[in-house]
Amino acid sequence: MKPSRLLIVILFALAFAVAATAFRPPVFPTTRVGSVAPTAPMLEPRSGQTATLLPDGKVLIAGGMRRNQDFHNSAELYDPATGKFQPTGEMSIARVGHIAVLLRSGRVLIAGGWVGRGGTDSAELYDPGAGKFTVIAKMTIPRGRPSATLLADGDVLIAGGERRDHEPLASAEIFHLNTLSFQGTGSMHYARVSHTATLLNAGRVLIAGGYGDNVVSSAELYDPKSGTFTETGGLGTARSKHTAGLLPDGRVLIAGGSDSRGWNGNLSSAEIYDPRTGKFTAASSLNDSRFKLPDEAVQLQSGQLLMAGGSREVEVYDPARGKFLVVSGYMDDKWHYMTETRLGDGSVLLAGGYPDSDRATAQAWIYRP
Repeated sequence: MKPSRLLIVILFALAFAVAATAFRPPVFPTTRVGSVAPTAPMLEPRSGQTATLLPDGKVLIAGGMRRNQDFHNSAELYDPATGKFQPTGEMSIARVGHIAVLLRSGRVLIAGGWVGRGGTDSAELYDPGAGKFTVIAKMTIPRGRPSATLLADGDVLIAGGERRDHEPLASAEIFHLNTLSFQGTGSMHYARVSHTATLLNAGRVLIAGGYGDNVVSSAELYDPKSGTFTETGGLGTARSKHTAGLLPDGRVLIAGGSDSRGWNGNLSSAEIYDPRTGKFTAASSLNDSRFKLPDEAVQLQSGQLLMAGGSREVEVYDPARGKFLVVSGYMDDKWHYMTETRLGDGSVLLAGGYPDSDRATAQAWIYRP
């Protein structure tokens, strides 16, 4: 082949390669959202229990109910090293819908909850070293299903809940770590239960939704410096029994829950609160409607938020895409009032809950990113 013809062939080949590259479909980066699979079951069926990650990496599971009005005072520990649950000390009373907060001391504050058809003011501390619960001073008022938020100074804000059926509370109180005592603080503008409480980066606490006489769309901010609540922008949709999670940029995602119709009013909608503007804006919807969710969505190491409960599907909210992605694998039923706890390796323990009947499950699952 003559040099001139060879040059023409080479130039033609290069031009074809460039053209092919230009018309090749763009390749978008894929986001891995992980999978969920069963792990060893708990020792007891539970719903409405608490789950707290301890300093040694184990998870304290406390209280909950087997079925309506059949509550646990027992507790157990999940050990990620073995993938199994083991018994630990018992609480002083059986309770469900209580709070559990890991304190700076390494102990766990357990307080309030339902005992029968009324709330309780009892409180106790779990010591992981001794494996025992110790009764401490009572709260200022009985509270069933209040919210609890660990503040920047190590104290705990406890807000709302119900004193007894159909008696929601607007009051709030502070648990003081140094004195192991409770003290009243400013009251919310609205009585509410089954709301969410999220600690913002600036140290204030966003209280959103819940129900009093009706399901509410109102939201307010608690300022630890002044000890008062101020109203902020309202939710676009009134909701209760939803979940909330802090996004990496400091905004708060609110998702799911139900409207005033309860079981018949499950929501798939979501919205985002921006502390800079004090407003909520609509976000993309969940892939499945769900309620009776963990109060706090788990933030994964990637910054994504995990949503589990109220559906067989587990979903992850991806802030980069602004949408919910479905995780591989399914749970075997729509478990309500289950718990979700991020473990030391970044996986998440999902445990318990109950389906449409009131009988709880002992089943547990592990989400792996």
